[in-house]
Amino acid sequence: MTRGDGKLTHDLLPGEKGPQDACGVFGVWAPGEDVAKLTYYGLYALQHRGQESAGIATSDGRSILVYKDMGLVSQVFDETNLASLKGHLAIGHCRYSTTGGSTWENAQPTLGDTAKGTVALAHNGNLINSAELRETLEDIHGELGNTQGELRRGNTTDTALVTTLLGSHPELSLEETALKVLPQLRGAFCFTFIDENTLYAARDPQGIRPLVIGRLDRGWVVASETAALDIVGASFVREVNPGEMIAIDSDGLRSTMFAKPEPKGCVFEYVYLARPDTTISGREVYESRVEMGRQLAREFPVDADMVMPTPESGTPAAIGYAEESGIPYGMGLVKNAYVGRTFIAPSQTIRQLGIRLKLNPLKPIIKGKRLVVVDDSIVRGNTQRALVRMLREAGALEVHVRISSPPVRWPCFYGIDFATRAELIANGANVEEICTSIGADSLGYISPEGMMAATQQEPENLCSACFTGEYPVELPSSGRLGKDLLELQLPVEFAGADPTDVGTADLARTNPDGVSPLAGGGAVDPSRISH
Repeated sequence: MTRGDGKLTHDLLPGEKGPQDACGVFGVWAPGEDVAKLTYYGLYALQHRGQESAGIATSDGRSILVYKDMGLVSQVFDETNLASLKGHLAIGHCRYSTTGGSTWENAQPTLGDTAKGTVALAHNGNLINSAELRETLEDIHGELGNTQGELRRGNTTDTALVTTLLGSHPELSLEETALKVLPQLRGAFCFTFIDENTLYAARDPQGIRPLVIGRLDRGWVVASETAALDIVGASFVREVNPGEMIAIDSDGLRSTMFAKPEPKGCVFEYVYLARPDTTISGREVYESRVEMGRQLAREFPVDADMVMPTPESGTPAAIGYAEESGIPYGMGLVKNAYVGRTFIAPSQTIRQLGIRLKLNPLKPIIKGKRLVVVDDSIVRGNTQRALVRMLREAGALEVHVRISSPPVRWPCFYGIDFATRAELIANGANVEEICTSIGADSLGYISPEGMMAATQQEPENLCSACFTGEYPVELPSSGRLGKDLLELQLPVEFAGADPTDVGTADLARTNPDGVSPLAGGGAVDPSRISH
């Protein structure tokens, strides 16, 4: 089966890593409906949030069946395997790895034992106290190898830790256990999980990642974004509140607060992560991005002939810039929508063409014009540098770059995988130096205040740590952070260091034999888990 390579809009240069998304989660409780197909389409709407693997778990009231594999949602599932996923409730997941490598063993949903049956869990976000949770499990079970289920089979994610913890209180029901476990978790988490009869959803006290509730004629839906409700025909009810767990079964929906809400929603969801047709905290993401463009035009005006976006992430902000400035909007670049799906590495000759693999300039539109080029962020700067060069080669007289977020200077530990701090161009250079580095005639970043105002949220209710370095959930030392924390023993020199000096990629290590333990797709039957 053709595998997805995880490259969508940002990876315009081969090997150039842009901000990688969080994951997408979906859940449905709807007796009489084809819940597997509803979940499939929900995940399809959330594909932008994770392209490494996908999975669905369903329950018919007696047993839970999971099917998951590496690749895009449309590659993992077909009519045959969806037809095998019977039941009245389901959860689904599309993954970008922020803890644990991109392997079949780490695909979600994860399965685990409970005192009365089985739990399947899907997670969007990233926990920062995985080392502490691992120690808690070791206190209960001894070595992690003594545990059952996913951890024993090689799953190295924070999701597997939580799944195992949910089975670590045999005297309690799953719901009671969850209310004991959830307050122990630190960082960003949006969970959807099921046992044989009930759909659950929970959101961290900061509400860093979005999670919403929708209503079907014959049931309920929970999803990472409102766009996923739209695609399955569910009406929006409300968001899952920060610090809230909901449960949905034949008795309806019930809610329990497991922690005091301390809202710190991720502002980068408004800038880039979420779909433009999603609504977060009552604000349409598209309108936020257009307003960011308007604000950019107010903060950094310039005499120019055309405003153009970097497709597609810069499009709404470019529209806003054009509206506010009165400069005509135009499409100066044509994007090849399919090259990001390829799994064939380009030859050296093609690699030298770089960004042209994905974008090609419309020379008659560009030639002789002074351009304003709008994008959502600059990470390393390589993409913008190649883009500016390409536009000049196509005949642009001037290239003025405008960015609808402030300079990204800090790594994220709550579910976005940026480049390491050392690789972030804004970490070691001021705006003038960055402008010179990318070869632009001028460069303007939106102010933090302008970006925040465009979201129409209270600034104190938003997390902007990747711009400011002010983390709303206190970080442990870098020796207790990292994407591969649960896979390998960290070197002693990391212990006690400043965690912001090390990005997730800094802690990556290679399998000694260089091979990722990938497996073919298939269903996971809970009967394979020892009780």
